[in-house]
Amino acid sequence: MTRPGKIRSDKSRVAVLFSGGKDSGLALSYALKYADVKCLIIIISKNPESYMFHTPNISWAPKQAEMTGIPIIVQETRGEKEIELEDLKKAISKAKKQYKIDAVVTGAIESVYQASRVQSITNELGLECFNPLWQRDQLAHLKELVDSGFDIIIIGTFGEGLEKLLGRKIDNKFIEDVRLLRDRLKINPAGEGGEYESFIINAPYYSKGLTIESSKILKDKESGMILSIERIS
Repeated sequence: MTRPGKIRSDKSRVAVLFSGGKDSGLALSYALKYADVKCLIIIISKNPESYMFHTPNISWAPKQAEMTGIPIIVQETRGEKEIELEDLKKAISKAKKQYKIDAVVTGAIESVYQASRVQSITNELGLECFNPLWQRDQLAHLKELVDSGFDIIIIGTFGEGLEKLLGRKIDNKFIEDVRLLRDRLKINPAGEGGEYESFIINAPYYSKGLTIESSKILKDKESGMILSIERIS
């Protein structure tokens, strides 16, 4: 029941797993084109080391979702491995009951761990699972974001040699720089190995762009850096 490629164009009623990052943002763009998006599902994990969910600045995802005008379902989780899937199931079940959805759309590109677990939940609930970005070329993925008019910044870097990416906008110069980093450091250019995280400031489907008014840089013990957003408008 999982469709790794394009969402079928029969206007299925779908919920989109939305984190406010680039991958879920582009998946939402596809869903808006090919399906009837009834709601966005936002999972807010209290564990920054969650195996399943995007965590940097996730508390601002509802504000990002507000700019889309699409109803949201917010589900908190303690973020414990595998146990956190029960919280995801609760949120998807709520979407099925409240919005009569037929399918769930994810921004999964390469993570078999994440995609297989969402598929297991949707199968159990009698829903389809669409992964429109699955196995696509990562540099082409970044180029599509730029060409489509997304305004996205890097809000987390996790690895030596990536520090200068923090706070940068994803543009053509960024794409060239991560291509060089891929060749030199053997990273995934779209951050699929957890190398970096992103935040959508503006998108073609936003009613207006967001402005970060205040932020600070947080560091961890393993070369990780996060641009923590304190105030946004």
